Amino acid sequence: MTIDRGALLVEPGKAVVLADYDPCSTGDFETKGDAQKKLRADLKRLSALQDVFYADGRYALSIVFEGMDTAGKDGAVKHVMSGVNPQGVDVHSFKTPSSEERAHDYLWRSEKVLPQRGRIGISNRSYYEEVCIVRVHKTVLENEALPAEDLTARLWDERFEDIIGFERHLVRNGTRILKFFLHVSREEQRRRLLARIDDPNKNWKLQPSDIDERPFWNAYQQAYEDILTNSSTADAPWYVIPADRKWFTRAAVADIIVATLESLRLAYPAPDEAQSARLARYREELAGAAC
Repeated sequence: MTIDRGALLVEPGKAVVLADYDPCSTGDFETKGDAQKKLRADLKRLSALQDVFYADGRYALSIVFEGMDTAGKDGAVKHVMSGVNPQGVDVHSFKTPSSEERAHDYLWRSEKVLPQRGRIGISNRSYYEEVCIVRVHKTVLENEALPAEDLTARLWDERFEDIIGFERHLVRNGTRILKFFLHVSREEQRRRLLARIDDPNKNWKLQPSDIDERPFWNAYQQAYEDILTNSSTADAPWYVIPADRKWFTRAAVADIIVATLESLRLAYPAPDEAQSARLARYREELAGAAC
């Protein structure tokens, strides 16, 4: 079984209506077992690709996860990256900005943790919150203390321009960007919140904001539609990943990451003439020193 990546990809310039995307979709997979089988194969492939990705040293990979509370961002990170070397992966969960972060431009806290070449960086939420929660809750924008003259009617358009330019700059300098919107239905979110209440082992996961944000569901959906419509580019595409079935979510995300790394034509560095001579000498010395 394969993942139809084209069906998940947001084509640049396409006006996105989330109601057109089925959050319960499982693609061509009829069973959870089929998806898990593919996931295991992709995780094995991802482990091998990460090794050569690090050795190749030409690219960095930045992965962004966005979505409503309970959409499965944490689980996707945990399961999809379970087979890779943790020394080569940086995971950052962006919460409410600190006072230091608010004292800088809104891209600063993301820019300072960008992955180096050879490394994979994962953002659980990201700078896209600046055109999402900031848009839904006006008080968040007020707390940013921006100069009054910069709070124009074009604020959101300007932020999209900034973000697209930021991502274009990264791509031009060797960073590849994948953006996943985990699309969960309101009913599935309700079930997952109830599970957090009813299971004592999950009580710690429930935050007051998980419930407080429910009435703003439609506003968030509109904000995400604008994000997907205005910032999916050839350089940094968005994928809308159905999230009501976590087993499909994880299989789809892993498939896209593997395909992206494979497209880079990675290779282990070949030794030059001097290195080859040095290796031959080392081998001769070590072979003759057998105990």
